Amino acid sequence: MQLFDLDADPKQNLLPYQGSVHYYGKILTEAEANSYFENLLTNIAWQHDQAIIFGKTITTKRKVAWYGDHAFEYTYSNIKKYALPWTPALLALKKLVEAKTGETFNSCLLNLYHSGDEGMAWHSDGETDLKKDGAIASVSFGAERKFAFKHKQSKEKVELFLEHGSLLVMKDTTQSYWLHRLPPTKKVHTARINLTFRTIVEVL
Repeated sequence: MQLFDLDADPKQNLLPYQGSVHYYGKILTEAEANSYFENLLTNIAWQHDQAIIFGKTITTKRKVAWYGDHAFEYTYSNIKKYALPWTPALLALKKLVEAKTGETFNSCLLNLYHSGDEGMAWHSDGETDLKKDGAIASVSFGAERKFAFKHKQSKEKVELFLEHGSLLVMKDTTQSYWLHRLPPTKKVHTARINLTFRTIVEVL
């Protein structure tokens, strides 16, 4: 199912079953979104992402960063990462997203895609550190890119474009039953920054 001409309605669930995805559309003005994009590009401690696949360490072209309430330890792709202290811009965006969604978050994973050549393969955010069935709020800046969901059993797909300054929320059983990805494209030659606000469960 393609939702490219979607009129954003945050009350509408874009998934047909076994999960909840809500697209809020643009939650910032064009000027605000442009300002945040430049701020994040300049002030975030970007690093090339790494993953251990079949015992080999792979370094991606995509850059990442992770921020949070304190120095959470977070493991994905068999690599341990530690959260940095929030920047003022990230705190402001967290407050805005929490007000829009009614959810609360304690960390944010950021991705920088330099062009359409860089993307993300099919995956689900099922790390044990994350709150089970908790909300993940995705804020997009820069290049408009296609985002896709695929059901793990039926293979049914849902696709939409994520706009500059927009908000998408995944929650409930979405990560258990659906994969998602950012497909590469030759049509996009500019950068995209994506913020995924999430909740890390602390082990006491």
